Amino acid sequence: MEYWFTEEHSENVRFSIRTNRQLASVTTDIQRIDVFDTPEFGKILVLDGNVTMTEKDEFIYHDMLVHVPMAVNPSIKKVLVIGAGDGGTIRELCRYPGIEQIDMVEIDEVVVEICKEHFKSTSYALNDPRVTIYYEDGLKFVRSNKKAYDLVLVDSTDPIGPSEGLFTREFYGNCYNALKEDGILINQHESPYYEFNVKAIQKSFKRIKEKFPIVKMYQAHIPTFSSGYWLFGFASKKYDPVIDLKEDDFNQLGLKTKYYNTELHKGCFALPNYVKELLDYDIK
Repeated sequence: MEYWFTEEHSENVRFSIRTNRQLASVTTDIQRIDVFDTPEFGKILVLDGNVTMTEKDEFIYHDMLVHVPMAVNPSIKKVLVIGAGDGGTIRELCRYPGIEQIDMVEIDEVVVEICKEHFKSTSYALNDPRVTIYYEDGLKFVRSNKKAYDLVLVDSTDPIGPSEGLFTREFYGNCYNALKEDGILINQHESPYYEFNVKAIQKSFKRIKEKFPIVKMYQAHIPTFSSGYWLFGFASKKYDPVIDLKEDDFNQLGLKTKYYNTELHKGCFALPNYVKELLDYDIK
């Protein structure tokens, strides 16, 4: 008998992955957490029925979330990460010797515990001495920090349930206040393909533009995410992500990456026309 995990991408589209066995299933006060072993993608992490990470393609998401801002400002020293319970974002940040402090805010401690047990390839860096983990609501945490960080990374799930507050006008305003004068905000920005995601993207993009003088969108192909086409938001008080790219500085670090490179960096900010239209977006 075959067993399949199925995720709904829309009312009319479902994405299924054949599984070998279920490794964990826990329901907390916040969400349901499942881990499956699969023949195609290795172990996969599922939160409230949505694939959040797989061992096979997690490097794409984490590369693009972290290395894009770090290549624009390699001098970043203090980082706030909201979400990221699987540890992949922290792993990539910890590869930079110049980073001195990483504060990670995760609302559900059980996610971290499960990922430490089942996803050691992403979670091992959570023990780095530069990392401090706060188990609380990221929306509340960011309110109390003013001009404290060089970089804020929002590594959240979809804008429903526990992550809904991380897509609000209040949250983006607090992120702006938490950043230094040359600070950068990066957030995962959903897929522009299905109608539900489109509405969330439009609202988020508009709200971020109200707060930051420089706001751009960039893209990546992530096979197990909804539609396979994913957007990230880049917002900054000072830096343009393409004009201010420190290509030579980044390449001199000698970091070996599986997805990101500086040529891709320049190209990923060139968006398809349908995405530009839905965002009322102009690239000059």
